[in-house]
Amino acid sequence: MSVASALSGRARLLLVGLAFCAATAAKAHGVAEGDQAFIEMTSGTRIGPFFYLGAKHMVTGIDHLLFLLGVIFYLYRLRQVATYVTLFALGHSTTLILGVLLHTQVNAYLVDAVIGLSVVYKALDNLGAFKRLGINPKLAVLFFGLFHGLGLATKIQGLGLSGEGVVANLVAFNLGVEAGQLVALTAMLIVIGYWRRTRSFERYAFAANVALMMAGFVLFGLQMAGYFTQGSAA
Repeated sequence: MSVASALSGRARLLLVGLAFCAATAAKAHGVAEGDQAFIEMTSGTRIGPFFYLGAKHMVTGIDHLLFLLGVIFYLYRLRQVATYVTLFALGHSTTLILGVLLHTQVNAYLVDAVIGLSVVYKALDNLGAFKRLGINPKLAVLFFGLFHGLGLATKIQGLGLSGEGVVANLVAFNLGVEAGQLVALTAMLIVIGYWRRTRSFERYAFAANVALMMAGFVLFGLQMAGYFTQGSAA
């Protein structure tokens, strides 16, 4: 099946939708102004607000959600879903917390470009592109999870987070991220579970992953464009 023949009708609409989501995610490079102002003015331990900010960031983080969608696309058992999502959570939790506490300085555009490539990788993996390469999909999810967490860490570091209560606030933020991830994951599992019971899943699964791959390339391209035009300020 060729890409051209797969991307017809509904599949093209899906591609446009995912590309729009990717472009939106790439343009929303930082944290919302209201959230940024709150973090800059906050001192001391604020568990509730940081939990909320973490959940909000995950639920509205299209790049993270696209990667998760790719991860669960062909997972039919809850045990498999739990294994992969736990590895992803372990990866991004580690670099989120350590990245901030150790003041790890990386370019936000480059990290987000890698996150875009993580979406491309997962789509290609779903299409069977890496079967002969022997890539362990679980380790790959853990590996890219590290970059997703580092992406979160770069944004938090750019907000002038107060050192007072920073550990508790970071843990609360991370728990919020996990809660938001769980909510988004539940919604995706319900939708994709319903879709799998229809004839259109087999018909459009290939095209959906092609669209997912294209969205990842859009993310990557826009972040690299941002790096070359504004990289020194990231």
